[in-house]
Amino acid sequence: MSNQTPVTATRVLIVDDEETQRTGLASMISSWGLAVDTAADGQEALEKLATFAPHVLVTDLMMPRVDGFELLRRMGAQNIAVPAIVLTAFGNIETAIATIHDLNAFWFLEKPIQPRALRVLLERAAAQSRLTQETERLQRQLSYQGVLGDLVGSSALMQQVFSLIRQVAPSKAAVLVTGESGTGKELVARAVHALSPRGGGPFVAINCAAMPETLMESELFGHEKGAFTGAIERRAGCFELAQHGTLLLDEIGDMPTATQAKLLRVLEDSRVRRLGGKSEMVVDVRVVASTNKVLEDSLKKGDFREDLFYRLNVFQISLPPLRQRLEDIPPLAEALLSDLNHKHGCRVTDFASDVLEAFRRHHWPGNVRELRNVIERAVILAGEGTITIQHLPQNFGSSHGARPAPETSEEDSVRLPVGSTVAEAERALIQLTLRHTRNNKTRAAEILGISLKTLFNKLKEYGAEAERGQSAASGGSFAGEA
Repeated sequence: MSNQTPVTATRVLIVDDEETQRTGLASMISSWGLAVDTAADGQEALEKLATFAPHVLVTDLMMPRVDGFELLRRMGAQNIAVPAIVLTAFGNIETAIATIHDLNAFWFLEKPIQPRALRVLLERAAAQSRLTQETERLQRQLSYQGVLGDLVGSSALMQQVFSLIRQVAPSKAAVLVTGESGTGKELVARAVHALSPRGGGPFVAINCAAMPETLMESELFGHEKGAFTGAIERRAGCFELAQHGTLLLDEIGDMPTATQAKLLRVLEDSRVRRLGGKSEMVVDVRVVASTNKVLEDSLKKGDFREDLFYRLNVFQISLPPLRQRLEDIPPLAEALLSDLNHKHGCRVTDFASDVLEAFRRHHWPGNVRELRNVIERAVILAGEGTITIQHLPQNFGSSHGARPAPETSEEDSVRLPVGSTVAEAERALIQLTLRHTRNNKTRAAEILGISLKTLFNKLKEYGAEAERGQSAASGGSFAGEA
């Protein structure tokens, strides 16, 4: 029996040798908007599975020819991963439970069937089935196309990253994603989320470097009306918004120390209290943290709590910089080209060979983010056809983005006398980099491998004396805009 329900609906296969029971169930389930097919026993069900791919199987146990037990065994042997709801008569509960345990059935229902209970189980089983199918789809992309979500790369380094994502995603473990700015750390977090059992839940990201310290706790934990000046209404925090999903703490290395302590408590207790609130709420959230810093160095300086580091660093995934996986640039460029054509309504078809060669020579201090920016500019300029070398920025690949030459000039070097402190060396390097980028702080932060907020904090520490020193050395100042 089939109906005219759209193929996009949840599909259910009912297996029962009692015709009245079979047709009655089919009629009821069809009325809920689900696509239904039926089989009189396990043998017919196996034949139908060859052409009808259900999201859920509803089967009786006692049937002629091939019974429910044998049907589930053969499905397992043939790797037919369809959640099965087992129907059982009164007094056979123990048998049904054993079937669920031994044959991996989804659940059981006792006859006579309660419609509400059946509908709830069908919804849950269908959700599990779709999650399994989506996981398999993403894993096929990973194995055969060098693509995982929005991550692209067939190089050995990226295949290692994909393998780690696939291994950690099904677990509940916290994940720490490290790598230079622009390497795609948020994309890794999103891939972990998509491949996890939480993939159907929310994904919430907060940038710890861009958030003022005074607002950080409110953003993370929420606040009640009147909790502080300007709190005119109750607001849910990121932990609440990410309930039953994943929370990305981006640039965790820049989180204020005071907030780190409160975050640690939430991670340990799985409880959140809004600012100004009187009660706590239980949260079920998987946390992924990312940073472009070496947190071990921050531990030594006292800028990052050791206990929080070990709480977050259960499973670490390190993203390689683009310059270490140049073979990934052509497929990356093609993927970005398609996305940017759609974004800007352009019809660019490909890249000239000398453009791809220029991409291979470039050092990519800004990594994939820089590659996207370069291609976006070229797409807008070209509009259609082929991107040529004329569409790239002037002197592309010949200045700060070029591969380092074996020798450096005096003006591109830092020379310090013996006895100089680490702080003095750091200050000199920042001054040199700012001269090199003509006071472009965003570019300088990318080259130095630090966040823009950290660079501004360093300049603030140096104060007026540092600005006078920079002005005397280069005729400029630190006050230029990025």
